[in-house]
Parts: sequence; structure tokens; C-alpha cells
Amino acid sequence: MEAIIKPFKLDDVREALSEVGITGMTVSEVKGFGRQKGHTELYRGAEYMVDFLPKVKLDIVLGDDDVDRAIEVIVKTAQTGKIGDGKIFVTDVERVVRIRTAEEDEDAI
Repeated sequence: MEAIIKPFKLDDVREALSEVGITGMTVSEVKGFGRQKGHTELYRGAEYMVDFLPKVKLDIVLGDDDVDRAIEVIVKTAQTGKIGDGKIFVTDVERVVRIRTAEEDEDAI
């Protein structure tokens, strides 16, 4: 699962996921835009367009049983009701291997 959220919502989302037993994730600072198409800013008297807005990307690998719960928690916690709240993408992972122990799939998550 990949979730793109507003940066100031990261701690709230992490805590909410932790409360329901979802603790592992990778977090990346990213920039992007969707329907909001950026915004204009004023710098030294000149107005310029900022096309890419700061976002945070969460990469979370879950067992099938946890996906719907994670989506529900992320939507509830990250939602502000304003444009740019983000998106969640759910994809299948074919194989997971824990490097330290060589455990695979569900055991490696």
C-alpha cells in the first residue's frame, strides 16, 4: 500500500496505525500535485508558480487481513476535507523476504 498525505498529518497517521497494530512503514518526503495544480507565491515582489507541493509518501506492506483496516485509519486520520488530502494506492506484493532471517511472505511482514 502506498499513501500520499499532507506532511503535517504524518505523526497522527503513524500513531493511529500503531494503535491498531500496524507498525512497519517506510516514509519518504516527496513533491507532487493533482487537481490542486500547485499555487502561486510571492518572493521579493515577484509572483511565481509553485507546481509541486510537499507531500509525504508512506509505503506499508500488510497482510490481506489488515488492508481495509489500514485504509480506514489513514482516511479517517489524514482527511482534512480540503483539496490535496492525498491518495491511497493498493497493489499486490508477489514476494517478501526478511534479509536477517530469510523468512518469506507473511512471516517476513
